[in-house]
Amino acid sequence: MTTTALDAYGPDVREAVARAREKVSALHAELPRWGLVVWTAGNVSQRVVVDPAGPSERDLLVIKPSGVTYDELTPESMVVCDLQANLVEGDRAPSSDTAAHAYVYTHMPHVGGVVHTHSTYATAWAARAEPVPCVLTMMADEFGGDIPIGPFALIGDDSIGRGIVETLRGSRSPAVLMRNHGPFTIGKDAKAAVKAAVMVEEVARTVHISRQLGEPLPIAQSDIDSLYARYQNVYGQH
Repeated sequence: MTTTALDAYGPDVREAVARAREKVSALHAELPRWGLVVWTAGNVSQRVVVDPAGPSERDLLVIKPSGVTYDELTPESMVVCDLQANLVEGDRAPSSDTAAHAYVYTHMPHVGGVVHTHSTYATAWAARAEPVPCVLTMMADEFGGDIPIGPFALIGDDSIGRGIVETLRGSRSPAVLMRNHGPFTIGKDAKAAVKAAVMVEEVARTVHISRQLGEPLPIAQSDIDSLYARYQNVYGQH
């Protein structure tokens, strides 16, 4: 590597970063597998906690390099940045969305993974600036209500990150459709954020098809609340 600022963080952090590189590299392969990206679009990142007792600004994130095709990605090609989006380790420029990811990690301490895609149906809803209405039990389970629309923001600084945080703070949804751009998802780690990205495309597609047949029937808020609570706290293995 040409940048070695990570050496200052010590061996424990280097080991944690190596594990995150492996995980983030493997999860990037899930995006084209599920049809969520084309060419070099999209990115997955994961937070690396440097000091659990320290300020979040001391954390790091692992993310894909900018403009690299998915079949070229390896754990070694992933780049490491701090939460000011500065390159800490890597020999390629970070994703153009790095500042947005860093802003989310700084202002949403519970978030451990962020994903951005341009998946077709979810992005189509974003282009129309229309929330995906909660008309499926799957949506109630996973998103706890409608999938919201975030504001229009230009790429390159933390403007997108600010829009994500403003929209999702206080929301149960792990996904936001940034207007004229596409979906961003968050999770406790990168795998959870990838799952949310897969799910947001699935429900966006299904609700779109439903609207071709007629107006989808809404689910009562009390039922949404019940479904969400069960899925989040009872469903699966605990």
